[in-house]
Amino acid sequence: MKDYTCYLFDVDGTLLDTAELIFRCFEYTCRRFAGIEADRDAVVRHIGLPLRRQLEVYMGPLTDERAREITAAHMEFQLSIYEKFLRPFPTVPEGMALLKRAGKRIGAVTSRKQRTLNLYLEQTALREYFDVLVSPEMTSAHKPGPEPAMKALEILGCTARESLMIGDSSFDIECGAGAGMDTAFVAWSHNDASLLPVAPTYVITDLRLLGARGT
Repeated sequence: MKDYTCYLFDVDGTLLDTAELIFRCFEYTCRRFAGIEADRDAVVRHIGLPLRRQLEVYMGPLTDERAREITAAHMEFQLSIYEKFLRPFPTVPEGMALLKRAGKRIGAVTSRKQRTLNLYLEQTALREYFDVLVSPEMTSAHKPGPEPAMKALEILGCTARESLMIGDSSFDIECGAGAGMDTAFVAWSHNDASLLPVAPTYVITDLRLLGARGT
């Protein structure tokens, strides 16, 4: 793996182990608003999409008013339970610290909105490593399109050729590749790298390996 100037990270499923938290929230929301049981595999498979798009997978098309109502209840519930489930994956804190010490530019490119993004990164002591956080409020188009990654590169003043996108889903890999970046898929993902529609440049098993490149 070559050394890069800029590293862009997805958050949920890449840096933070939020799968159980997200499933518990969809379990609650689907029961309350649709009278159905959430399917765990389907919930995990769609992590990385904006929340409204995820909700419409289970509930069908929603009006703007209905989407706001359900989203507000969903996030209120999430904020009531997140401390029980939120944690970084192994090697993540050490890997991020190594990248920061090496002077790398670091960004988050995520479908999580700013409110909980900042809260969860602060809670897990990861916020200090980031130079920019690109959330859905900042772009008109979202993953798997390239716009979020391109936005982060623009803010950081980096080119695609000197940057690496790291994620755990096809949405992340397609986003980075579409922006012209090399991509890395994390081996702790719930998804299978061999089944991704766009092959990643690398599969990584330890985030510290990224930081070691720059030391």
